[in-house]
Amino acid sequence: MDDDHDYDGGMDDMDNNEEELQEEEMENFEEDAGDGEDRVEILNEGEKQPNANRITTRYMTKYERARVLGTRALQISMNAPVMVDIQGETDPLKIAMKELAERKIPIIIRRYLPDGSYEDWSIDELIIE
Repeated sequence: MDDDHDYDGGMDDMDNNEEELQEEEMENFEEDAGDGEDRVEILNEGEKQPNANRITTRYMTKYERARVLGTRALQISMNAPVMVDIQGETDPLKIAMKELAERKIPIIIRRYLPDGSYEDWSIDELIIE
C-alpha cells in the first residue's frame, strides 16, 4: 500500500527526456542557422508587412467589398465629402458603389495574417470583380 502513494505515473522520466530532446534540437538548429543567408524575416506581432513582401491575394473578397461599401455609405450619409460626381443620386449606398467602381473610396483595407502581422491594401491596388 505504501508503494501506491509513491507512484508518479512515470512522469519524471518523460520530463527529463523532453528536456534532453529540446536541448538537442536547439543545438542542431544553431548549427544549421549559420550556413547561409537568412530566408525568413521575423516580424513583431502587429507589425506591417512591407508592400513588396505581400502574400495575400490582390482580389477584393466579397466580405471586404460588403464592409467597404457599408462603411462608406454610412460616412456619406453622415455628410462626408463625396469623391465622385453624383449626378443627382441621393442613395448613399449607390454613391458608395459608384466610388468603388471608380476606385475613389478613401479607405485602406487591413488584412491580418495568422502570425499577428498585417497587410494594408488601398482600394486602387485591389482587383474588384
